[in-house]
Amino acid sequence: MPQQRESMTPEITVTKPPRMPPVHPGEVLRGDVLPGLEISVSEAARQLGVSRQSLHRIMAGSQPVTVEMALRLGKFCGNGPALWLRMQQAHDLWHAERRMRGELAKIPARV
Repeated sequence: MPQQRESMTPEITVTKPPRMPPVHPGEVLRGDVLPGLEISVSEAARQLGVSRQSLHRIMAGSQPVTVEMALRLGKFCGNGPALWLRMQQAHDLWHAERRMRGELAKIPARV
């Protein structure tokens, strides 16, 4: 029976929220995906079936990746919609927690 090797890197449990905000999925699209595919924003928008302006707003981080856009991006990139939705959710949650910090502190934890 082959001997199983233990992982060299121990698993790390995150106990504190990150200090820096998670990257908006538009930044990934702008900085990694489109340059990697060597495709213009106009051509990407055409292939995605959305307006160039809409794609620019997402890439600028001023518009969120919706479920419909996640479906489009997941098909376009071949990595499925869940990744795009998780990135958007992490980004939104981080910012909402900071905006609502004072209000949330007043709510009792009913555990």
